[in-house]
Amino acid sequence: MSTNWFQKAVDETAGELETDPKSGLSNDAARDRLARYGPNELAEAPKASALVIFLRQLKNPLLIILMVGAVISFYLDHVVDAVAILVIVFINATIGFIQEYKAEKSMDALKEMAAPTALVMRGGEWINVPARELVPGDVLKINTGDILGADVRLYEAHRLQIDESALTGESEPADKWVDAIEEPDVGIGDQGNMGFMSTIVTGGNGLGLVTSTGMGTQVGHIANLMHTAEDPKTPLERRLEHLSHILIGAALAVVAGVIGMGLNHGADLGEMLNTGISLSVAAIPEGLPTIVVIVLTLGSQKMARANALIRQLSSVETLGSTSAICSDKTGTLTQNQMQVMEVWAGGKRWQVTGQGFDPQGEFVAEDGSTINPTDDEDLLHTLLISAFNNESFLVEKDGRYGIQGNPTEGALVVAAAKAGITREQMERDGYEVLDRFPFDSTRKMMSVVVRTLKNETVLVSKGAPDVILSKAIQLRSHGEEVPLDDESRKNYEDAVDAFGHHALRTLAIAYKRVPSFQKGLNPEDFESDFVLLGLYGIMDPPRPEVIDAVRECWEASIRTVMITGDHAMTAQAIAEKIGIKRSEDDRVVTGAELERMSDEELRDVVPHAAVFARVSPEHKLRIVNALQATGQIVAMTGDGVNDAPALRAADIGVAMGITGTSVAKDSASLILLDDNFSTIVAAVGEGRRIYDNIKKFIRQALTANVSEVSVIMFAFLLMGDDPLVPITALMILWINLVSDGLPALALGLDNPEGDLMQRKPRSRTEGFFADNLGSRIVIRGLTIGWLAYYLFDFALDRGATVAYAQTLAFTSIVFSQLWHVFDARTFTSIYRRNPFSNQYLLWAVAGAALLSLGVVYTAPGQFVFGTEALQLKHLFMVIAIAALPTFILSGIKEIFALKWL
Repeated sequence: MSTNWFQKAVDETAGELETDPKSGLSNDAARDRLARYGPNELAEAPKASALVIFLRQLKNPLLIILMVGAVISFYLDHVVDAVAILVIVFINATIGFIQEYKAEKSMDALKEMAAPTALVMRGGEWINVPARELVPGDVLKINTGDILGADVRLYEAHRLQIDESALTGESEPADKWVDAIEEPDVGIGDQGNMGFMSTIVTGGNGLGLVTSTGMGTQVGHIANLMHTAEDPKTPLERRLEHLSHILIGAALAVVAGVIGMGLNHGADLGEMLNTGISLSVAAIPEGLPTIVVIVLTLGSQKMARANALIRQLSSVETLGSTSAICSDKTGTLTQNQMQVMEVWAGGKRWQVTGQGFDPQGEFVAEDGSTINPTDDEDLLHTLLISAFNNESFLVEKDGRYGIQGNPTEGALVVAAAKAGITREQMERDGYEVLDRFPFDSTRKMMSVVVRTLKNETVLVSKGAPDVILSKAIQLRSHGEEVPLDDESRKNYEDAVDAFGHHALRTLAIAYKRVPSFQKGLNPEDFESDFVLLGLYGIMDPPRPEVIDAVRECWEASIRTVMITGDHAMTAQAIAEKIGIKRSEDDRVVTGAELERMSDEELRDVVPHAAVFARVSPEHKLRIVNALQATGQIVAMTGDGVNDAPALRAADIGVAMGITGTSVAKDSASLILLDDNFSTIVAAVGEGRRIYDNIKKFIRQALTANVSEVSVIMFAFLLMGDDPLVPITALMILWINLVSDGLPALALGLDNPEGDLMQRKPRSRTEGFFADNLGSRIVIRGLTIGWLAYYLFDFALDRGATVAYAQTLAFTSIVFSQLWHVFDARTFTSIYRRNPFSNQYLLWAVAGAALLSLGVVYTAPGQFVFGTEALQLKHLFMVIAIAALPTFILSGIKEIFALKWL
């Protein structure tokens, strides 16, 4: 069956669909087609069961190593160790399960957008049927307020207008007609003889032949793109996965080396397996998955209070890595409210201030002075005519203003209201409508015959500037009607050109007296010999805060790319106004140009493109993929159905919470509750802070792991043929989960460092160990491990029990880490950051210290962990010695400016 229905004449369409526009399908034919094509529904992606989602968490390599250790512990009858390890595994898996179990609702939301019922002709009779029973060939009746239940080829359109913004991004309802379109390559935004599933009829009525249902519709096509668009791993997930591989490799190498040395010296296999468990537990930061989730959760709660709602936790950090924001124009960068920006009347121009549909604003003359519109007769008459020759209404609810009707007409209503002029007041004053000639695409104008307060009969018209000009013979200037000479004509045309250069949509206003008016005549009998009065420049203006937000992104080395279904000239003007297009080198690329590009060519273009205009959903997806292929970490903002595939494919999808469709929200990772672009900038800063804090925790945790592994390695290397293990597996678990875990949570609440938003975004390939973090971890970990081994050996040499010596080593590592956390919270050194600026950290360190002392000095702690109470002189000695690695190494780094230390 054909796809380019817009190219076909109505009779050709009916013939190919094997239907009769006058009688529709028979009931039998409709039943057969329903069986052939299936229900008019969107296919759902298969969903994993809760059990599968939980088991998927256990695929984490770190957890696998721990589970192997638990099994061996059971085999060696170390039940307490095994149970403790399995509890850690279960907690980590449960937290991951809870996050992933939030099932995606994108397909359900798309289904909900389909109309529940439809009025179709079956066997020559109009009947209501469930929308899911629509089939190709059905004759569909279309009325104002309907949500179209399928894609249709229109064959009757009476002032029909359809809001297709969710599909095309266009802020204006689309005017519809029935004639075929000759051009083969026409985007859906320009297919004026088509109606599409899920779009809303805002005006008029018509009839259409159903051409596609279900997954064959434009919405179905988008649904299919959503099926095929993979959810990419976030940068944080990729970095954690890479870190896991490194840790597993290191753990296996160390365990194999130590067991090999032990067996070579004749050690017992069971004893060496027990040592291997201690080493594997020491090499794995068990708390890493849990702490990362908790830190992300705390960050997401903070972002929610700032109107940024996170749906996928790992996306919190992704924002901090973002290097390119692909933003939809309508409703995201702009207000999605048409507004009169300039007025030309009687040869003079005024700027009109205000925001959106709010009827508060001023009229500013070319010399910068503010005027009262009623003081200029030409401007006053322009506003009076546009208020009366209008079918839209200004409404107010809960302090917010809106428009009922066509948004462009609504802009004229609001402009008049800013001068205190309303149609209701004019009618009360005595103005009377005698006849109306609605807008149609042939005449390109709308007219109303009015009886004025002077009892004159006047035809007032508004329409396309070129059409009005061609029918005008006079110009109203300074309150007088003068002949439209070449100079005044040029003045008018210059105003049209100037408005167009600023991407303003133009509407002309004119009038004529009709003293012999008779009702019932055709509009063509009157619409000529106009007196040209005024001209409006209208646009959907940028949000006021967007200019600052885009500038902040630029200062943070984050590109902002506009991707819109609107016209290139309009998009370019907005991009220049808000700072997205900053120079001539920043390209504006159209959908038609993009269509001719290969993926390789597009990858060469995207680094220099500031605007993509007149694009389709597939184009948005290609643009996101091309940016990602060039190494960019991409955030995609949007609010419509057409944005959903790109929102899913982007590294982070950002949906508008107020104006966004449910599909966009359910496809996104982040929802802006205030639809404020500047909220993204604040969220980027929060994402960067969170990543910094995760990186600081990793430094803290891995330093502990290196110290735990190295203290055991030193024992095997230096204690001869009968080495002892300085710390047990349960002691290691305690260090990793408590003495490191509590301060790590406090690090997650740490304030940002001063240069946070002056840094360039992190590279997609940058790992956790960038900027010499790896060398700092190894050097400090080895130093702490050596001190712990020294104290262990010190105690044994003086006749202490193994348990006492192990307690000394354990306490040494605990307090070394508690000192080290103050250095880990900065990328400079402990001497450059106020240790009292994070009160949470101070309490966490104190709590971890007291809990760890409880392990040493309480009977339950001694029973579970095998510790012995330390003499106070040894305790104070350990606390003092534990501070040496942090303060000495940081001092050396400060003195010699060694970045790797």
